[in-house]
Amino acid sequence: MAGPNAPDSVLAGSGTKIAIRDAAVKLFGAKGFEQTSLREVADAVGITKASLYYHYPSKLDLLLAIIDPIIDHLRSVIEDIDAVPYNAEGVRAVLRGYLRGLIRHRDAGALCVRDAVAIVNAMADRYPDLRDSNKVLREWLAGPDPTDESRLRACAALEVLGVALISTELVPGADDSLLESTLLDSATCVLTACGTA
Repeated sequence: MAGPNAPDSVLAGSGTKIAIRDAAVKLFGAKGFEQTSLREVADAVGITKASLYYHYPSKLDLLLAIIDPIIDHLRSVIEDIDAVPYNAEGVRAVLRGYLRGLIRHRDAGALCVRDAVAIVNAMADRYPDLRDSNKVLREWLAGPDPTDESRLRACAALEVLGVALISTELVPGADDSLLESTLLDSATCVLTACGTA
């Protein structure tokens, strides 16, 4: 078993649960969810497998601990979305809130992008919740009396914001402020067809 001083390990301590989660994100991202064993996660943290099971009874529980904050954030974005005025300011506020969650959870989000099929299969019971929340957001962004074009623009705007999840790989030097302003401007432009006649 790798000790706490092993290269690329995450040290255990008072934040063991967080250390396990962080190690799992790193390993699931590098090797894939299905290919990573809980033994490897425990070794990376420098704890026994039994200790890992104390915090996370199964691999699925560990995955849900990684993914749930993303789902919870999306739920919070859409929770009172109907009360937000559908105007330039309201749309930008909704996009900003959504984007900030992607940036905050980009480590887990990047894992979802890289290993989407395995993760969706593992958490099949939770996937409809994510899909339904995303649909509410897309429909709101398409606006009142949406057209096919406005629906496509809403989908495209969310895809633009999704770049945040893999931004550290694409543009490692971009700080969060640049990431937020650039992607927010780009998504807003997609929604409003700026620059077109």
